[in-house]
Amino acid sequence: MPFCIVNKSSRDEEGIQGGVRIFYQRYGHGLTKVLLIIGFAGTYESWAPQIKGLTGTTEPNDEETPADFNRKDDEDIEICCFDNRGVGRSFIPTKKSQYTTVIMAKDALALMDHLGWKKAHVFGHSMGSMIASKMAAIAPDRVLSLALLNTSGGGFECCPKLNHHTVSLAYRLLRAKTPEQRAIVDLEVHFTKEFLDEKVGSRSRREILYQEYVKGLSSSGMQSNHGFEGQINACWTHKLTRGELDRIRSAGILVSIIHGRDDIIARLCNARRLAEKLYPVARIVELHGGHLVSHERSSEVNMSLMELIRASQSKLEPEKWTNMTAVENGGLLSGYAGSLTKRNDDGVTCLLLIYNVFAKLQLLLLFIFGMFFVITEYIKRLFRVVKPVRVTALI
Repeated sequence: MPFCIVNKSSRDEEGIQGGVRIFYQRYGHGLTKVLLIIGFAGTYESWAPQIKGLTGTTEPNDEETPADFNRKDDEDIEICCFDNRGVGRSFIPTKKSQYTTVIMAKDALALMDHLGWKKAHVFGHSMGSMIASKMAAIAPDRVLSLALLNTSGGGFECCPKLNHHTVSLAYRLLRAKTPEQRAIVDLEVHFTKEFLDEKVGSRSRREILYQEYVKGLSSSGMQSNHGFEGQINACWTHKLTRGELDRIRSAGILVSIIHGRDDIIARLCNARRLAEKLYPVARIVELHGGHLVSHERSSEVNMSLMELIRASQSKLEPEKWTNMTAVENGGLLSGYAGSLTKRNDDGVTCLLLIYNVFAKLQLLLLFIFGMFFVITEYIKRLFRVVKPVRVTALI
């Protein structure tokens, strides 16, 4: 099996003998290199629609065959995708401190070294987009272009919009103990109802995806608690500083932020905000779909990714790439969102202040609910452990 050994010497990696093993697969042959980074609890297989769409194959390369053995065309693409630490066939560290987007970005850079790739187009989904953006900030000279799918800024931005539906889904997700229970909830979390209800022959997509999901989880197993908690820690502690944003912009890396309008995990407003912070190198692409818009609208996503690759190869100027329009008073207008983010109007400033207060209150309530649920679960477990066992007397 193809593995990359990431040797770490930092204190965070103490106790790991022989380094961290990262499982990966390569697809296609070509001079254009694309690194795909999957999100929270996902495996490399989640990139199937993009692997097929960009390389034309679903068969992984034979590791004994040298890269670019068959084709040397600049337009041909070689993809590498992998399991992040904590999931799939990759190593699962036991400490939460061993999971941060910086550490995982260094895993990805080590994988590029292992492959002999000096540079690559880096595309990430959800948590993978956080890792990808850290890569661009740490080593901008190695990132040709950056695609951030269903992204957020980490921390509180990882919290979904608080309503009855999302609270119910969170509760059911935390209680899911079997692949069957997890599959039912995950489908509702990641896809829109319209997509799941679509008919494919005599069956709905929901039925087809449910069977595929259960089969996949049953064969690979549920994610371990260490991996689950560690990757949550990576999302929660992620943040792009002003200096890191400046490094990405100053490097001239073209960025495509692709987002589903109906995403209930990574909120669209946060993706728009990130696009504005990365102006003028960023373009935002909003599509009808949920958190896995890469599956729901795979053809549109693949087209956007190819546009990004071609724009980068042709060295298109950021001002010609972006669809954000600067206005005289220092604000930005999104070509897709059509929303003014900054104005000197006192009324708008007041409304923004009220909005921010309510947004923070919502996040606080969600945090309190989550803590209440976790504490309740621990108390239940404690009572199960200490509950006295009834013994029938033998007479």
